[in-house]
Amino acid sequence: MAKISIFGGGSWGIALAALLEKNGHQITVWSASAQKIDMLRQNHENPMLPGVKLGQDVIFTTEDSAAVEGQDLLVLSVASSYTREIAHRLSRLVAPKQKILNVAKGIEAHTLMTLSEIIEEEIPQADVAVMSGPSHAEEVGRGVPTTIVVGAKSKSTAEYIRGLFMNEVFRVYISPDILGMELGGALKNVVALAAGIADGLGYGDNTKAALITRGITEIARLGTAMGGKFETFCGLTGIGDLIVTCASMHSRNRRAGILIGQGKSYEEAMAEVGMAVEGVHSAKAAMELARKYQVQLPIIEQVNEILFAGKSADQAVKELMLRDKKLEVSDLPWPED
Repeated sequence: MAKISIFGGGSWGIALAALLEKNGHQITVWSASAQKIDMLRQNHENPMLPGVKLGQDVIFTTEDSAAVEGQDLLVLSVASSYTREIAHRLSRLVAPKQKILNVAKGIEAHTLMTLSEIIEEEIPQADVAVMSGPSHAEEVGRGVPTTIVVGAKSKSTAEYIRGLFMNEVFRVYISPDILGMELGGALKNVVALAAGIADGLGYGDNTKAALITRGITEIARLGTAMGGKFETFCGLTGIGDLIVTCASMHSRNRRAGILIGQGKSYEEAMAEVGMAVEGVHSAKAAMELARKYQVQLPIIEQVNEILFAGKSADQAVKELMLRDKKLEVSDLPWPED
């Protein structure tokens, strides 16, 4: 049995807490919100994840030291925009080589850093890993078979974390490509906004398939330019996560996109969804990275125009369709005429 703390009492954190508790571990759930902790102590359930009950042995706390000191693993499941704040807050308490697993997805807008890079900057003594893949909290909480990837700098750390999480309904692969995993997880949220916008406009399966396929091309184009591995973008944390996020109504990014496609602003859409819509935060960062690494991201560029420049969704689709004629795969040779 391991002692594991979950930082963040949202739906994903609670789903993972339930999974880890089922695996026989001692679970502590931390939140900065005393109101949320009181609610969890009373109900042992997050109302955003109905039916997923935590046991009576789970500890709920707002105290930093109680959630950090002596724990075998710290799982950071806070919105990406709060990752630096929470990491900074916990830094003085984290022991050398203490393991931290980040399960959120995003890119910090003003630094263009991935979330693991933020954690390593704020807590340099920690052993930082990431987990990503096609995994809605609503399904993980109900025990629906799910596959996911743990990335770490050392194989032993990845294998240790895999052993904590893996069971008959939660299969865990491991990877050394932390950067590729994080870029796939962050950028797919932007493409999922585009997929939702297309749904909101009333488009069909053809459009969705095109957005998913060309979307992963954009993600891999930028990701490999930054040093990620192409194979990662072909796997669970790339195309796998993109498919589930673009296709499912569990996806808050897709749901926000639908509302935007129906004419609402991104602020209105985020308020109606009622949870963090990470794609909005990652969209600007993606374009900054595209300029830095001199790659073209036409879908992500149009999402930015819709979100932040007032462009209509209809006009954005027309511009995507009428771009200069291209080869689908530019390095395939043609036979001689």
